[in-house]
Amino acid sequence: MAKKDGGEVAPVLLGFVAGFAAEFVMRKALTFAWTRATGEEPPTDLESPDVSLGRALGWAVVAGVGVEVARVLAVRTARKGLHRTAPEALEA
Repeated sequence: MAKKDGGEVAPVLLGFVAGFAAEFVMRKALTFAWTRATGEEPPTDLESPDVSLGRALGWAVVAGVGVEVARVLAVRTARKGLHRTAPEALEA
């Protein structure tokens, strides 16, 4: 099954699944670490006036950077592994 530009779907699908899994795992790990470090659950509604600005910004930065770094590393690792096993799958 090929995409319109002639590339394979497998690398795209593998990247999506790896990114999704990395995001899920990293969000759970960050929530656990935040709870252990602060003694409170991370804020869920960052716009709520009940959440302090520092706490909202802190969680936004930690979660945003952490999740995105994990996603990028997972996608790159998955694609690199796919390229080692099937180099022609990534050429298009």
